[in-house]
Amino acid sequence: MWFRKKNLNRRLDRRHVLLDVKLRADEVRATRVRWGALALGISFGTVFGLYLVWCVGAAAMNHLIYENKDFAVQQIDIQTDGVIAPEQIRRWAGVKPGDNLFALELGRVKRDLELVPQIRSAAVERVLPRTLRIRVEEREPLAQVYVPQLRADGRGYDMRLFQIDSEGVVMPPLDPRQRATPLAQAGELLPLLAGVDPNELQSGRKLASPQLLAALQLIVAFEHSPMAGLADLRRLDISSPGIIEATTGQGCEVTFATQDFEQQLRRWRDIYDRGQQMSMAIASLDLAVPNNIPVRWLDARAVVPIVPKSKPAANPNRKHNV
Repeated sequence: MWFRKKNLNRRLDRRHVLLDVKLRADEVRATRVRWGALALGISFGTVFGLYLVWCVGAAAMNHLIYENKDFAVQQIDIQTDGVIAPEQIRRWAGVKPGDNLFALELGRVKRDLELVPQIRSAAVERVLPRTLRIRVEEREPLAQVYVPQLRADGRGYDMRLFQIDSEGVVMPPLDPRQRATPLAQAGELLPLLAGVDPNELQSGRKLASPQLLAALQLIVAFEHSPMAGLADLRRLDISSPGIIEATTGQGCEVTFATQDFEQQLRRWRDIYDRGQQMSMAIASLDLAVPNNIPVRWLDARAVVPIVPKSKPAANPNRKHNV
């Protein structure tokens, strides 16, 4: 009997210990659940509070700034160094009077303008309270090239005109309606390039052909040379490597090497002056030959005199308020 009572007490003690451990584990688990719920509630409350603050701030910004009529664009100050009409620049910028000055994404306006092939760079800034200022630097075309283009009906070709600036960037000519200065007034008669790969002529593309870049350098050098005003470059053939074959408006054919244009142009002027003394005009001239330059002469009376280029009038529309 004594052993049975002892065994029974042991079983009761073991049950008591198990119940006590289970109760403590339940209390720990309940405490953890409470703390977890509290942490979750605090986190949710914090996020919700921040969201409310953000919503209130955004609503306040919209009401006070982005939808405030006091910041509506009333004046678009456009300045350009070229011939593009300011209204055309405004259309390319995608801005109109009444747009909110702060709602405008200036980076987008600048990017859209610089995607236009005729524009080299653009700067856009806000001038509080109601003015948007746009500054544009245009590309100046130096030469032009015609490319055959298949007609939409597949019957024959049309000649498409491209212009090229001093950096070799290809661009379509401006529509007369896009210009602030009429084409006739500007007196733009650009040299025609021959021998250019038509597959490379894409609007906005920058060409890197050494022959083409040399021809552009020749055009720039010619405008600042002793021959400027005495002849005009009408056609430049760059199809032969290492040389440029130029034709003037007076029918003179001049061959240039693709380097040291200043010296070659001085030699041209010296030979031109010698011909004037003999009442002769140059029919052909090979300046690519360093010594004993080949020259073919003709009677000066058979040469059509050069028509002086009228200098472009000062552009009164360089600064505009739209």
